[in-house]
Amino acid sequence: MDLIVRRANLPDGNRGVDIGISQGRIVAVQQGLGMEAAQEIDAAGCLASPPFVDAHFHMDSTLTYGMPRVNESGTLLEGIALWSELKPTLVQDAIIERALAYCDWAVAQGLLAIRSHVDTSDPRLLAVEALLEVKRRVAPYLDLQLVAFPQDGLLRHQGAFDNIKRAIAMGVDVVGGIPHFERTMADGAESVRQLCEFAAEKGLRVDMHCDESDDPLSRHVETLAAQTHRLGMAGRVNGSHLTSMHSMDNYYVSKLIPLMRESGMTVVANPLINITLQGRSDTYPKRRGMTRVPELLAAGIDVAFGHDCVMDPWYGLGSADMLDVAHMGLHVAQMTGRAAMQQCFDAVTAIPARILGLDGYGLAPGCKADLVVLDAASPIDALRLRPARLAVVRNGRVVSRMPARRASLDLSGRPDTVAFH
Repeated sequence: MDLIVRRANLPDGNRGVDIGISQGRIVAVQQGLGMEAAQEIDAAGCLASPPFVDAHFHMDSTLTYGMPRVNESGTLLEGIALWSELKPTLVQDAIIERALAYCDWAVAQGLLAIRSHVDTSDPRLLAVEALLEVKRRVAPYLDLQLVAFPQDGLLRHQGAFDNIKRAIAMGVDVVGGIPHFERTMADGAESVRQLCEFAAEKGLRVDMHCDESDDPLSRHVETLAAQTHRLGMAGRVNGSHLTSMHSMDNYYVSKLIPLMRESGMTVVANPLINITLQGRSDTYPKRRGMTRVPELLAAGIDVAFGHDCVMDPWYGLGSADMLDVAHMGLHVAQMTGRAAMQQCFDAVTAIPARILGLDGYGLAPGCKADLVVLDAASPIDALRLRPARLAVVRNGRVVSRMPARRASLDLSGRPDTVAFH
C-alpha cells in the first residue's frame, strides 16, 4: 500500500474510516484497515472529501484586475468592454504565467478540476494557445477542461464560428456560446441551434453562458433545452448563469423547468459573480439575481456552483476557494436546512464532477486517488469554517499540505490576546 488516510470522516456521514491507496487508485475504504503503507495521514476525525471541482471559470482573464483599469461601475457590460480593450495587448507568456499561478492556488485549496471558458473572439486565438499549453503543464496535478467561448457573440462578427471550429481542432474540449449577447433574440436562438448542431456532429459537450441578464424576457435557456432534447444530447449540455430566471414570472418557469428536466441539461450558477453583477440597475427592492437553484434541484436537475472570476475585469476578489463559492450560494439561495447545506457542498464536488464527465471521481474502491483532507468534521462544518486543507492528494501522492488553524486565549498576557497555532 502506498498511502493510507486513517480515521477520516466522509461526506456521506461515515466516520472513522481508513482510505487505502495503491498505484494511484483507491483500493479500500473501511474502518480499521489492517495493513501498513509507505506513508500514512492521520485524519483524526477530520473530513476527507473528493477534490473540489469548478465547473465554470475564466482562466484567460484571471489575475488581470486593474488592467487596463478598474471596473468602477461593477457592471457586466463594463467588464466586457474592459476585456475588449485588454485583449489586443495580451501576451501569451503573461497569460500562461497568470494561469499557472492560479492553478497553484487551486491545488493548495484542494481544487483539482476546472472547466475554463477561453475567449475565441480574437482571431489570433492567442488565449486558446496559451491555455492549451497550461493544460499540458498542469495535467499531472489538475484536470483543466477548456470551452471555446465566443465572448463577443457568434453572429455579431464574421469569422466567429470559424474561430470556434479552429479552437476545437486545436484541442479545446467543449463548445460554448453567449446567445443573450447577440444583436436580437432571433440571432441568439439561431446561435444556440448552430452551436448545438456542431457539437452533436462532433460528439462534444456544450456549455453556454445563457441569459446572464436581469431581463425576464431573455429566454434562451428554453431554446437550449429544446435543442438538447431534439439532438439527443442529454447529460452533455450545460447552461451557465441563467440569471434571468430570477426575474421570470412563476407561470412561465413552471413550464420551463420541466422542459429543462426532460432535456437532461444541467446548470451552473456562479454565486459570487451573480450576486455582484446582477440587479445593478435596481433601486429597491433589489433582486438577488442568482438563478432558481432550490427549484431546479427539486426538479431533479443537476446544479453546480462555479467561481467564474478571480481578480479580473468583472470581479476584484477571489482565492480559488470553492468553499467560499458554496458559502455564498448557500446564503443567496437561502439553503440553510441540513439537507440543503449538504447540496451546497455537493455543488462544488460531486455535481460538477458529473457535469464535466470526470472519470474515476469519488472515494470508492477503484476511483482515482484524488482527495482533500479538511480541518472540519463534516461538509456543513466545512461550509461554516472554510477550513485549512490539511492535505491534498493527487494520483495517490500528497501535493499540498497546510497547518491546522487553531486559536486559543493566551492567559499569560493581556486577556484579549489570541495565539494562533
